[in-house]
Amino acid sequence: MNDRVNSDTTTSRKILRPRRLALLGTVAALGVAALSMAPGSAPFGTNSFIAPAQAAEAAATPAGFGDLVSKVKPAVISVRVKIDQDNDKTAMLQQNRMDSDEDTPFDQFSRQFGFRFPGGMNGMPRQRHQMITGEGSGFFISPDGYAVTNNHVVDHAESVQVTMDDGTTYTAKVVGTDPKTDLALIKVDGKKDFPFVKFSDQKPRIGDWVVAVGNPFGLGGTVTAGIVSASGRDIGNGPYDDFIQIDAPINKGNSGGPAFDMNGNVIGVNTAIFSPSGGSVGIGFDIPASTAKLVVAQLKDKGVVTRGWLGVQVQPVTSDIADSLGLKEARGAIVDNPQDGSPAAKAGIEAGDVITAVNGTTIKDSRDLARTIATLAPGTSVKLDVFRKGDSKTVTLALGELPNERQAKGNGTDEGRRQPSAGTPRLGLSLAPAGDVQGAGQKGVVVTEVDPQGPAAQRGIQTGDVILNVGGKAVENVGDVRSELAQAKTSGKRSVLLQVKSAEATRFVAVPLA
Repeated sequence: MNDRVNSDTTTSRKILRPRRLALLGTVAALGVAALSMAPGSAPFGTNSFIAPAQAAEAAATPAGFGDLVSKVKPAVISVRVKIDQDNDKTAMLQQNRMDSDEDTPFDQFSRQFGFRFPGGMNGMPRQRHQMITGEGSGFFISPDGYAVTNNHVVDHAESVQVTMDDGTTYTAKVVGTDPKTDLALIKVDGKKDFPFVKFSDQKPRIGDWVVAVGNPFGLGGTVTAGIVSASGRDIGNGPYDDFIQIDAPINKGNSGGPAFDMNGNVIGVNTAIFSPSGGSVGIGFDIPASTAKLVVAQLKDKGVVTRGWLGVQVQPVTSDIADSLGLKEARGAIVDNPQDGSPAAKAGIEAGDVITAVNGTTIKDSRDLARTIATLAPGTSVKLDVFRKGDSKTVTLALGELPNERQAKGNGTDEGRRQPSAGTPRLGLSLAPAGDVQGAGQKGVVVTEVDPQGPAAQRGIQTGDVILNVGGKAVENVGDVRSELAQAKTSGKRSVLLQVKSAEATRFVAVPLA
């Protein structure tokens, strides 16, 4: 969480995690240009490419968002939390930043406009305190006081306070959180007639208008507008990344706030931005309404989220892997390693299997598989379409319950001490039987040297990696490796699939046949 920290009688943090990404200047500039148009104005001049029917529809678009905003804004809240610095490492990191000499955008803003704040703003010395406060956004989803925000807004909070659009303040309690999707459900007691909004039942289209309402920089009740820029974004936040990208400006403090469609329904929950400066450059990311609905329902019912679990480590099927396996398309998730005792292992799923569909629905890649399984309840019976060594089969199993977070990281890794015979593909590796190398185990062959210019090095294979099988067949010595490489070459394959064990994990690597 990269939130700007203010200093007050208590230190304060601003919440919406900016993420830095280079080479985005052009995209941001285009976003600003698009946002300079009014919602009802024609986007082209007299030489417009818009068809008459489309032009008529554009002319019927409202001249502004006033009616929409007046309808939804009362349901949007500012969320303020207090966190015990002594019990929260994240708070300590933010405190350390607060003590630095670096100016935040709000420091510059306050000096420019003459605002003065005790204990650190407006150029005054900053001090250490025992408590820090953070500010984010949220929105009511029911008249009895249930509201949605981000997990990182209320994480480790000692107290939560919400402020409505009319300035009324209430104390809230945290019902449940889900760090994997960065969602949280909070509850305000004492009333049954809170204004509320609903999640959209439809996936937004690229180019649809979107209106964001929230609490950027603690200013409260701020409305911005833009369009849906993209969907299905993976920003490296977690295994279930499926973000909607919008260019409606959102900043620190917008975390947990809603993004609305033109019908006043919530299409997403603002959670992160790409920003080289810490402020909006027109690239924001929302958790889709479809995800939020599933998570919030479980948090309301049980206070926690349970997810289905296969128990496999998987990776995407690249074009090289598809070619080496004989798959027509680079699609699906290839199993690196089924975990012992997992539902997948009990059902006979093996390393090298490619899962292509779940319950008849095509799986695009490993992320798609993770998201699909996670939406299913533990104990659910599922049918997996599996491609194994040229044949397709269906495997039926009952999902387990996803244990605590299990992170597996892998590196890549392959060939012989002697030069291969004429016609045998060369991967640029020297190999030795694993049993001959101390600490390498008894299975496979160990990479003892890597040619930096060879095809294996280009795929990330490193000295010390252990090759367990080549082309789907287990290897025990250099001769086995040569034999399988020659067989792959004779079969007309352009690459060969290696199962490689590194110090951290086991993975598959498709290496071109040179």
